[in-house]
Amino acid sequence: MAAAPSLNRILSVMIPAFNEERTLEVILKHVLERPEVGEVVAVDDGSTDGTWSILSRCAERDPRVRPFRMEANQGKGAALRRAISEVRMPFAVVQDADLEYDPRDYPTLLQPLVEGRADVVYGVRGFAGQTAFSFWFVMGNWAVTFAANVLFDCYISDLESGYKALRADLWRRLNLQGNRFDIEPDITARVLRLGYRIHEVPIRYYARSRAEGKKLTWLDGVRAVGKLFSLRLAPYGNLFGKASDPKYHHDRQRQLSLRHPLM
Repeated sequence: MAAAPSLNRILSVMIPAFNEERTLEVILKHVLERPEVGEVVAVDDGSTDGTWSILSRCAERDPRVRPFRMEANQGKGAALRRAISEVRMPFAVVQDADLEYDPRDYPTLLQPLVEGRADVVYGVRGFAGQTAFSFWFVMGNWAVTFAANVLFDCYISDLESGYKALRADLWRRLNLQGNRFDIEPDITARVLRLGYRIHEVPIRYYARSRAEGKKLTWLDGVRAVGKLFSLRLAPYGNLFGKASDPKYHHDRQRQLSLRHPLM
């Protein structure tokens, strides 16, 4: 029987951060304790608090932390796109700078990727255990996810999940354009337009309240649905640019189809 693939030092953790001094150092501690983490690409999105000082201090203590700074706040999407351009490990995951998502779930997210069974893995909130923010927040996420399922003829459970893990090469090929919270539907729509199937795994989730810094609102949900419509209707060339390579994605998906876990 073949040995299980190693998970050590293969993951880039991308952390977009805006005014997260209250929780940033805590989440970085948990991230850096994980053996899967090869680097942390942290982008300070124009914070006005102590976020940059914390990142700089952590980088001095651990060379895996690579901090980058945006002079003005541009939004989570812009910070994430900057992080993607700096990734050096074979796989990369988004890690919010708050305490809603638990780095102990990295092995669960990585397993389908390293086994070659999937190139896109989403962590689904609610099955491994979660603390929800509010009924309407959950219903808003359901509505956005439902819109994606109808528009793209797919079946996913949690489009707005912050835990999205992809092969680094695919992250770079998505040609993402979202600047703020529209980055979530931007990622999902582009993955589905390229023909990839999204593999879902259960994760832990500890929702924070508005008083604790929750930034997402119902307006972001409305914008997300609009974004999904526009990306579903956009021509392929407009989405992925002149450098798009359909053959690469076709070949990659054929390789995935041959890696069934029971074969």
